[in-house]
Amino acid sequence: MGDRRTFNVVILGVGFLFIFTAFTTCGNIEQTVVKTLENATFTGSGYHSLGIIYGVFSFANLIASTVVTVIGAKITMFLSGLLYSGYIAVFIIPTTWAFYLTSVLIGIGAALLWTAQGHFLVENSEVSTINRNTGMFWGLLQCSMLFGNLYIYFAWNGHTEISDGSRRTLFLALLVASVLGTLSFLVLRKVPHEEEMLSDEEGQSLLPTRTMYKRRANTAMQDTKSEFKTILQLIKTKTILLLSPCMAYSGLELSFYSGVYGTCIGATAQFGAAAKGLIGISGIVVGIGEIVGGGFFGLICKNNRFRRTSVVFLGMVVHFVAFYLIFLNIPDDAPVAFETNALTSPYLTPSVSIALLCSFLLGLGDSCFNTQLYSILGHVYAEQCSPAFAIFKFIQSIFAAVAFFYSGYLLLMWQLLLMVVLGFAGTLCFFVVERMQSLSLDLQEY
Repeated sequence: MGDRRTFNVVILGVGFLFIFTAFTTCGNIEQTVVKTLENATFTGSGYHSLGIIYGVFSFANLIASTVVTVIGAKITMFLSGLLYSGYIAVFIIPTTWAFYLTSVLIGIGAALLWTAQGHFLVENSEVSTINRNTGMFWGLLQCSMLFGNLYIYFAWNGHTEISDGSRRTLFLALLVASVLGTLSFLVLRKVPHEEEMLSDEEGQSLLPTRTMYKRRANTAMQDTKSEFKTILQLIKTKTILLLSPCMAYSGLELSFYSGVYGTCIGATAQFGAAAKGLIGISGIVVGIGEIVGGGFFGLICKNNRFRRTSVVFLGMVVHFVAFYLIFLNIPDDAPVAFETNALTSPYLTPSVSIALLCSFLLGLGDSCFNTQLYSILGHVYAEQCSPAFAIFKFIQSIFAAVAFFYSGYLLLMWQLLLMVVLGFAGTLCFFVVERMQSLSLDLQEY
């Protein structure tokens, strides 16, 4: 049985690797691609699409657990993978209505996919293997930032414009990757539960399929109502209210590094023919920053309160340094340039080295905030971690959606200033929560 569970975890990771090789690469370049379309009838915006995805994702999370419980994790992941593939396919022959429709659908699919992934990973793990299995899965997932972006670099380096033929070839390759990842979910094996009651199993086998699914749906609805009530209770607590600015900041910087910054690099005319290829390298370097930060801070510092505040402070400093360098190195109109290149000049002569250093710092800082937010929520709400994490993802996704919508209208300077203000407030609030927890522990010991 152990071998079957390990097999399932590896296949799960491989499936996500292929799907997110396609989607992460797509999100990194789609605003650049949309701006260069040789199609007068297409009026879509990559920023708006990503905003819709994160907005729908935040609300779809509320019903995702019910769907997974009723139809099962395996089928849910397969169907969600099809929605991801449909979104990628739109870029081969783009139309505005299909672009925005699939944005809504992939937002729903993302909520279902990640909820099903959590269920499936827990089902295939034991207390002694959960850390190993989680590490295997996340290791494979993080590799998704490498392959697609590497292709971008080799295919686009030296090209100032993206031709229709180049775009179709790229998204056909990404579509194949997404479909392969989706099909891999069909290979997942069912793992029997040793602790299941025989009488329950026999009773289930005698029930008609329709009745069985009806019972599952009723149970799932009751669980969802109970969790929703818990969420409403937790969201009023002082801890969640204080952590909300930090959660909101994680949403703003998520949108910036995953969709806006790559577009800014590609629109910097001073990088010349290398600009478009640098989008891919930037995505890879962000991924390296995520892996370094997640591996070091997530594993080494996860149980130490002092180190938790230190890591968040480091994340703030790292991000603020990155924002300042980006302010000096990237043209102010790069996020909103209607043509493929920005028209203004930055304060410094744009440097590729500084741009890629900022990519690394963005990934590193993001991992600092995310690992420690998960850590403190798991510590404070050990008995209610699922609703607490749901609140975190909801707030993060809402603010990521808002950020994507304003990214096409605000100059770079104002976007960076918003993140600085919210990042500073979020870090202060995080420190207050840590202080509250320290005082609470001291009183208990006394």
